[in-house]
Parts: sequence; C-alpha cells; structure tokens
Amino acid sequence: MPKLKTHKGAKKRFHVTGSGKLMRTKCGKSHLRRKKAPRTKRLYDEKIPVSLADKKRVKRLLPYNIV
Repeated sequence: MPKLKTHKGAKKRFHVTGSGKLMRTKCGKSHLRRKKAPRTKRLYDEKIPVSLADKKRVKRLLPYNIV
C-alpha cells in the first residue's frame, strides 16, 4: 500500500488536539475587522471544532494527523 499525501492547504487550516479533535479557525478573520465590535473580534481568536458533517472529509485530507 503506498503512502498517502497530506493536503497542504488542510494542514495549514486545521489543527489536531492531543485528544484527537479537529479544530479550525473562523472565517472573516483577516480583514474588514475595524468596523466590528471588540467582543465580536475576540470571538475570532479562539478555535472551534470541525462539524461532524465535515469531519470525514477533513480526516481524508490529513491521513496521518499532522499538526
């Protein structure tokens, strides 16, 4: 069986925790943030878990759970 290649875009966007959970950042973080409230901007700082619907797809892109 040949080795599987890691999807480099997914490697940059997703993070695997020690317990095996897939985490992602929220969209809309990079620009047009000046007009948002400070409370809203703080919500962009934390990572949130990947939804169950997308988990199977992301795991296929990260076959060896590279962090």
